[in-house]
Amino acid sequence: MRWGWLVASVLTVGCGGATSAEDFGEELFQDSRLSESQFNSFSCATCHASTAKPEEGHVRAGYSLYNSAFRPSWWGGYETNLLNAVNFCYVNFMRGVSPLTAEDPKSRALYEYLVHISPDSQAPALPLTVVKDIQDVPRGSSSRGAEVYSAACQTCHGEPHTGKGRLTQLASILPEVTDEYDSLFPGVPHQLVVIEKVRHGQFFGVSGSMPLYSREALSDEDLGALLAFLGL
Repeated sequence: MRWGWLVASVLTVGCGGATSAEDFGEELFQDSRLSESQFNSFSCATCHASTAKPEEGHVRAGYSLYNSAFRPSWWGGYETNLLNAVNFCYVNFMRGVSPLTAEDPKSRALYEYLVHISPDSQAPALPLTVVKDIQDVPRGSSSRGAEVYSAACQTCHGEPHTGKGRLTQLASILPEVTDEYDSLFPGVPHQLVVIEKVRHGQFFGVSGSMPLYSREALSDEDLGALLAFLGL
C-alpha cells in the first residue's frame, strides 16, 4: 500500500463508543468539514461519486473513487502516491491549510474507506485530458445544454438566473455573472472566459476554487450545448 502506514480497523469517536475506520472515512468523504477552513464548502463527494456505475443525472468534475485505492497512478499519471493525490484536492480545492499527513486519523479513515470501495487490486489508471489552449467550441442543442447545466453545474451554482440552492454564496450566478466580464476581462469574449473556467478551474486565478473539467468529464459537445443554453 502507498499511503505509508497500516490502519487500525476501529477508531474511537467521541463518547459514543467506536465506529469502524471505513465508516468514519465515508462520513468524512461526504463532509466539507474534512477541511478545517471556514471558507471551504466542498466535500470529496462534491466532485467524486463512490459508485461502480455512472450516476443518473450527475456529471462530476472528478472520476468516481470506486476502485481508486490501488490504481498505479492518479491525476492522469502525474501522481503516483495516493495520499499526495488526495492532498492535491484537499489543498487546491478544499482550501486545506496544510496537507493531510499519513498519521492523521482523518487520512487514515479516508484510506480505509477507499480500500473498502476498491475491490480490484489491479485497477488500471484512468486518463485525464486537460485542454491546454482555450478555444471556442461549436454550439449544440440548448435543450441538451439545460441537461448539462442540471447535471454538472447546478450543485454548485444553483438554479440558472437566480442561484437558488447554490452550494455557497461565493458561487457565481449563471449566466448573469458574465455581465461583469467586460470590466473584469476587457476585450475577451464572454464565452472564452466561461470555457477557461470550465477547462482550467481555479488555476490561473479566474475561477475561485472551482475544479477543472477534463475532456473525459465533459466533452466539447456538451460544453457547446451548455454555452448555447447560457446564451453565450
